[in-house]
Amino acid sequence: MSKVTSALVIGGGIAGPVTALALARAGIRATVHEAHDSAADGVGAMLSLAPNGLDALRIVGADEVVRAVGQPVPGVVMADGAGNRLAEFGGFPGLPPTLAMPRAALFRALADHAVAAGVRIEYGRRLVSAEETSEGVTATFADGTTATADVLIGADGIRSTVRTLIDPGAPGPEYGGVLSFGGYAHDGGVRAEPGVMHFAFGRTFIGYWRLPDGRICWFASLPRTEPLTYAEVVRVPAADWLARLRDLYAGHVPGEKLLAGTDPGDLMITGPMERMPSVPHWHRGRMVLVGDAAHAPSSSSGQGASLAVESAVELARCLRDLPLHGAFGAFAAFERLRRPRVEMVGGDAAAKNKAKAGQAGDRPAMPTPEQMFAPVHLHHIDWDAPVIA
Repeated sequence: MSKVTSALVIGGGIAGPVTALALARAGIRATVHEAHDSAADGVGAMLSLAPNGLDALRIVGADEVVRAVGQPVPGVVMADGAGNRLAEFGGFPGLPPTLAMPRAALFRALADHAVAAGVRIEYGRRLVSAEETSEGVTATFADGTTATADVLIGADGIRSTVRTLIDPGAPGPEYGGVLSFGGYAHDGGVRAEPGVMHFAFGRTFIGYWRLPDGRICWFASLPRTEPLTYAEVVRVPAADWLARLRDLYAGHVPGEKLLAGTDPGDLMITGPMERMPSVPHWHRGRMVLVGDAAHAPSSSSGQGASLAVESAVELARCLRDLPLHGAFGAFAAFERLRRPRVEMVGGDAAAKNKAKAGQAGDRPAMPTPEQMFAPVHLHHIDWDAPVIA
């Protein structure tokens, strides 16, 4: 077929606006269609954007707007549950620091930047079906409206509708064996240097860092064999979950102090920890998946947002340089470029989930921080290099 000039991007979260920005740089006009009636302001807990994600955002000109809402946390300290420091890491020379921020702040920064750059985002457009012809693909939405373009890109998250349109037998999210929580704690004598992310392992795990206002933001997991939906989790009073977490982390350094210094009103409930298992089919015809719809690695990876941004940029490069169809077409090249990397990160996150759920068995020797972060943080996309089929 001739060069792709237009795209429908389904999903207005984090991957959607970045995909549209990257496509625009590749000369492809894209409209983002979001199912909800309004922007997801205030939705979600905290997340981090790693150096590789910031490097990819630089390509679409969105790195500075994200820096403006993120807190730099370049350092990492790993410790055991007794408070003994095991390793320290200050980041790789020449790379930007990891940024910590509310998910809502990242979403708003990216969405606003995309709109300012000329990207159209339409809300209340819940995809129900798509029909392909030799000339394009037409999306039909729940409100009865339709839209047509050369390609349709599913950036619609871990419960992707586009994924089921591409492959009705596609797997869904996989429960990681734990419920995820976060919160804001008063100091309570916990050692937490500004600009440092702490990871405390042991029978249980907790991560934490100091916020600019002096409070400490933490994230932790509660093992549970039977999954609960997010709706089921939030129906339980926050004080009850906090009491269970305090029991679990009794004697843990510094988990016990952090949880004691957290009020129920400051508890963040993120629900079941989930990841996408290997998705057999990323694309079919004129439809393709990007971001969490194809490769959500779970929050244990610290790479969900960064991988989504990388994939958005790589997809745009492939559509810029290659024809759409065939074994050497744009979608096939995109999958070849991305699948090994995202499945490596996802597999590592799955192992961490098992450890958090108490299912890991004998724990292997912990890698050094440099060994742990090098494969992900040092990744760089050369936008100007042509994609070779």
